[in-house]
Amino acid sequence: MAKRALITGITGQDGSFLTELLLDKGYEVYGVIRRSSSFNTDRIDHLYQDPHEPDTRLRLVYGDLNDSSSLNTILRQIKPDEIYNLGAQSHVRVSFDVPEYTGEVTGLGCVRLLEALREVGIQPKFYQASSSELYGKVLEVPQTENTPFYPRSPYGCAKAYAYYITVNYRESYDLFACNGILFNHESERRGETFVSRKITRAATRIKLGLQNKLYLGNLDAQRDWGYAKDYVEAMWMMMQAEEPDDYVIATGEAHSVREFLDESFSLVDLDWKEYVEEDPRYYRPAEVDLLLGDASKAKRVLGWERKVSFKNLVRIMIDHDLKLAQQELAMQEVATSALASKARWGAS
Repeated sequence: MAKRALITGITGQDGSFLTELLLDKGYEVYGVIRRSSSFNTDRIDHLYQDPHEPDTRLRLVYGDLNDSSSLNTILRQIKPDEIYNLGAQSHVRVSFDVPEYTGEVTGLGCVRLLEALREVGIQPKFYQASSSELYGKVLEVPQTENTPFYPRSPYGCAKAYAYYITVNYRESYDLFACNGILFNHESERRGETFVSRKITRAATRIKLGLQNKLYLGNLDAQRDWGYAKDYVEAMWMMMQAEEPDDYVIATGEAHSVREFLDESFSLVDLDWKEYVEEDPRYYRPAEVDLLLGDASKAKRVLGWERKVSFKNLVRIMIDHDLKLAQQELAMQEVATSALASKARWGAS
């Protein structure tokens, strides 16, 4: 009988890659989505809505991390073997604008899900998506599972609560519960408001004349950037371990935003300094200057290794976004041609 996995945040970057991985391993996958007036399933549509070969092992259910009753109902009906809690308000800069909402979803959403497990009386394995933002104003370099937390944003603070409540439920109720402390992981599916994707989208659009400038915040911030597809494999590996534990997942390399700009714009033969300006609106009230992880424990215990280098990550994103920009340009040319044709007919 196939294992059943439940994923919150299934429509996000990590959720879509994790769904592909689990389906490849023969799982039935259930994704929790919020009810809204429009669909936000672009990243999984190729799996869920393929008219030729729809994967019936993928099902979406309505629920919300702010709604305990919906979580209870979902768990009673599905009885999953594994739960991956990826749902969150995950934009660090935005968390300063909506701190209460960030705390509700990113922090309390986790305990609502854990408490629903306890009330329903099932014992699935549980994965909590923790974050390198827990370290914030870092107290040592590199950061390991033993490095003290010092979050510097409402998002980081909410993730700290979720981390500790996951540990608490593991120790209090003998629950197989893991924290994956994932450092920055990017991909061609990253949201376009995140700095990595802002850069690759802008570089390709500027190359084709679709955009003139790119405005960013702190260009000196350094991050440990990996490929999201590698990182969701680590999530699954944690859940297959003999004992539940917490793991740092990182590349062990730090690169600044300037380096990301260098790499991205050089791939399209442009000098980013001619197009990029710093904008104080994008600065955080409390900055995080350097995040650099040590994944030695994950390598030793789980056998996890990153496969995609920093340079290849940027190339994957640029190649994808160049195709998007080319499509956008083609559509603009078609629209311009149609308008010109209409004007000629009107003049005749």
